[in-house]
Amino acid sequence: MIKIENLSVVFSRGTPDENIALTNINLNVRRGEFITIIGSNGAGKSTLYNAIAGTHPLAGGGIYVRGGDAVGWRDITNEPEYIRARYIGRIFQNPLLGTAGNMSLEDNMLICRKKGYKGLKISLNNQLREEFRTQLRILDMGLENRLTDNVGLLSGGQRQALTLLMTVMSRPALLLLDEHTAALDPRNAEVVMNLTLRFAAEYDLTVMMITHNMNHALKFGTRLLMMDCGEIILDMDKAEKEKLTVQGIAERFHDIRHQDLANDEMLLS
Repeated sequence: MIKIENLSVVFSRGTPDENIALTNINLNVRRGEFITIIGSNGAGKSTLYNAIAGTHPLAGGGIYVRGGDAVGWRDITNEPEYIRARYIGRIFQNPLLGTAGNMSLEDNMLICRKKGYKGLKISLNNQLREEFRTQLRILDMGLENRLTDNVGLLSGGQRQALTLLMTVMSRPALLLLDEHTAALDPRNAEVVMNLTLRFAAEYDLTVMMITHNMNHALKFGTRLLMMDCGEIILDMDKAEKEKLTVQGIAERFHDIRHQDLANDEMLLS
């Protein structure tokens, strides 16, 4: 459903600080895939997301999507970020980024609900509030009884779970998860991860998930990518990655780069 061809991103191009962040990335993402992405800091994982979402301009290459009203592939290489946000959902590591803390739960959810109704005016009413309560019960956090509370009163785990729910409510064609459980305590991280897997299955979502946890990368999803120095150096399907261990990935990295994987956070996760 998404095709990336020869994608390159360069920061501070033409200056002494020029930095080639991504080099000739080629990637096909099929509908319904759950792709986990690993790599050391600076490998280019978040930059790849920024390129897909339209946050960073490309130095070269193109991005194409299939589906919607278009027949065949549609070139979105120069499509602005706010247009892509209609069908690309993104959740960041920081739980505070996905919701407006100075607004109530119901107002946050209303804004999300409006994304799916072009040209229609939607206002809060009892029917809509009951719909929100039904959706919030899925989280099993008691938030269905706190519709009028400001989101800023919620814990980090509650806010990230709410962000996930709201993003899924907007029915994205692609969901980008940027280490979305890394800032949470272990209990809340498990809750949010379980919700992620549930929503991905129930709504047949296409998901790309960056994680620093190589055990999660091996355990979850249908495909594994490993990035290093702005390149995709490993691309494994589910059957292949299920045969690997964390040590096995480190050995594959050594075989490709002829050096050890010197990232303790990844190796010890």
